[in-house]
Amino acid sequence: MGFKLAACAEMLWQDRPITWRAARLTEMGLGVGLWNWPDHDLDRLAATGADFTIMNGYLTGRLADGEGAEALLASARESAQAGKRLGIERLNLHGTGLGEGGIPIPRRGSFAPGMEQRARDTLNRLCDMAEVEGVTFTLENLNPMDHPGCPFGSTAAVLALVSAVDRPQLRINLDLYHTQIGEGDLIRWCEACLPWIGEVQVADNPGRCEPGTGEINYAGVARALAGMGYDGPVGMEAYAQGAADDALAAFRAAFTLPRQAWGDRRPAPP
Repeated sequence: MGFKLAACAEMLWQDRPITWRAARLTEMGLGVGLWNWPDHDLDRLAATGADFTIMNGYLTGRLADGEGAEALLASARESAQAGKRLGIERLNLHGTGLGEGGIPIPRRGSFAPGMEQRARDTLNRLCDMAEVEGVTFTLENLNPMDHPGCPFGSTAAVLALVSAVDRPQLRINLDLYHTQIGEGDLIRWCEACLPWIGEVQVADNPGRCEPGTGEINYAGVARALAGMGYDGPVGMEAYAQGAADDALAAFRAAFTLPRQAWGDRRPAPP
């Protein structure tokens, strides 16, 4: 009973090889999140025996126009094959590709008529492919300060798209760091997104470091998630303010709850 905890390997121990980081997280009993898979030797990563939980599920493309959709689907299919080599559980998407510094390509200040429907159509095609490949994609919310002009970046927009598609091959990667900056009201957003959550990602704000370094009461968020029945993956996508081992200890402490916090989920006796 409890959350399945993981951490983004690319944000921790940045002076160490990625295979060392994956092995270290595994020693600590944590899953391993990745970003762009072409940056790594997949065979060497697979040899670590790590439990790889999530990675970028596309390299190029966009949700809401014809050319971008074709690029996204081709890239997602290639990423699905790479992910299966590592046993990846979730392949992550955004509303459009992100360039250097996380700037969306292209940036859009407003939505043209029909963009939402085209995005839903693209996501349904993606689900068709995912069903054949036996993989699951997640659509992640972003925030307007770090990723200005990203279409379908807000928590509300991601929830609207994923709930409208409503297929098991597409879930929400609910990044609470981004939600805090963009919208706040974290617990009620968790409740609204709950039926479609594939993963919850966390970092504190400001600074994007581990829980306890900023303004977010992650221990309270953890209790609320457990209380509403969520016991799925929680990934720390954060930098370490000091030592990485200390950051991971703080993360584990925030999201490790006593049995009574979960309630008694055993079936009632006959």
